[in-house]
Amino acid sequence: MTMTAPRHPSFGEAFLYWLRLGFISFGGPAGQIALMHAELVERRRWISEGRFLHALNYCMVLPGPEAQQLAIYLGWLLHRTWGGIVAGTLFVLPSLFILAGLTWGYLAFGDVPAVKGLFDGIKPAVVAIVVFAAWRIGARALKNRVLQAMAALSFVALFGFDVPFPAIVLAAGLIGAVGGRIAPQHFQTGGSHGAAKAGHGPALIDDDTPAPPHARFRWGYLLVLVGVALGLWAGAMALLLGQPVLRDMGGFFTKAALLTFGGAYAVLPYVYQGGVETFGWLSGPQMMDGLALGETTPGPLIMVVAFVGFVGAWTKEIFGPDALALAGLAGATVATFFTFLPSFVFILAGAPLVESTRGKLQFTAPLTGITAAVVGVILNLAVFFGWHVVWPRATAAAPFSGGVEVFSAAVAVVAFVALWRYQQDIVKVLAVCAGMGLLRSLSLV
Repeated sequence: MTMTAPRHPSFGEAFLYWLRLGFISFGGPAGQIALMHAELVERRRWISEGRFLHALNYCMVLPGPEAQQLAIYLGWLLHRTWGGIVAGTLFVLPSLFILAGLTWGYLAFGDVPAVKGLFDGIKPAVVAIVVFAAWRIGARALKNRVLQAMAALSFVALFGFDVPFPAIVLAAGLIGAVGGRIAPQHFQTGGSHGAAKAGHGPALIDDDTPAPPHARFRWGYLLVLVGVALGLWAGAMALLLGQPVLRDMGGFFTKAALLTFGGAYAVLPYVYQGGVETFGWLSGPQMMDGLALGETTPGPLIMVVAFVGFVGAWTKEIFGPDALALAGLAGATVATFFTFLPSFVFILAGAPLVESTRGKLQFTAPLTGITAAVVGVILNLAVFFGWHVVWPRATAAAPFSGGVEVFSAAVAVVAFVALWRYQQDIVKVLAVCAGMGLLRSLSLV
């Protein structure tokens, strides 16, 4: 074991690491957090296990993608404000351009039988992925009957009564906060992604390393940061005044960014409601295709907003019929900017407070309540997707009528078994299911 702490990395070294991470961050938040842990805690030893988990615990209670927020936090801890900005930006920038390119191909060539066949195999796999996500989160989060009841009520509220998603999040958080006081035994959680591992050797930022000067809370820094963020938001909205579609996207994705408790799967119903039902930027089947593309690209799954923005601006022809690709790129950029801006504010504003109160945070009860409700939200999403894929001829009045699409049902079952029983990688499962859809389309030609 190396008994001396590593030297402090230069800004350039950190820049290259965050850039590389942006291109390889597959596997959802768990996979992305595991990648950062393996590299930053175990191999490079830039930060200790305890400090890593402490930062993660804070990110877990925030709305927004926790893996990207963790990257911002660690980048800030290493290289001040610009370090956090660079880390968070490079975490999503490669995904933005990759997803924009894939979305252009999807819109330009989606009617080709082979491409349609690919998506006929991918869509039922997405149903299986969402069901598996509900099972995985539920197995970890629903530790007692109170939490199980909250998940069930959340599902019934959405599926049976169309209760707005923000109301469910707010109610669950309030129940958790109150329940944590009057019945704390039902709302206790470990709050971390695993126990600390010993044996990595001393870290640059170790458990007992004092917070660096820039990590100390300062009112002046906080006021300047919030002022700059509000200025950026207002300035961007002002630039979009002449483009009603992009302006609507800016406002909508700002609200979505503040509601992403529990990860991307939890906020997808809200994005669906806005993108499909309220604004008509895309169709329900297109939303599923976008989720499939999001699963196959690096970066946080909430990057599906870039797909929604691209398709919406393309569909509405905001720059005219001869500039569809440029319109799509503008829509994807707007959706991404307004979705991720709040994450930078949450981390850069809150991290100094978190560092000053290390070991004393008590966020778990509201988070536990929200997470329980999120299980019901995700299950509702799975039922919604399954309705459209396995029962494609069903109606809102009779959601499971019109006959079962046998091929889609079979692919969904195969995908779920591969994920649940054999622990297969999501990208591999999507690739196999896409191949099944392609073979079926070629056999029907």
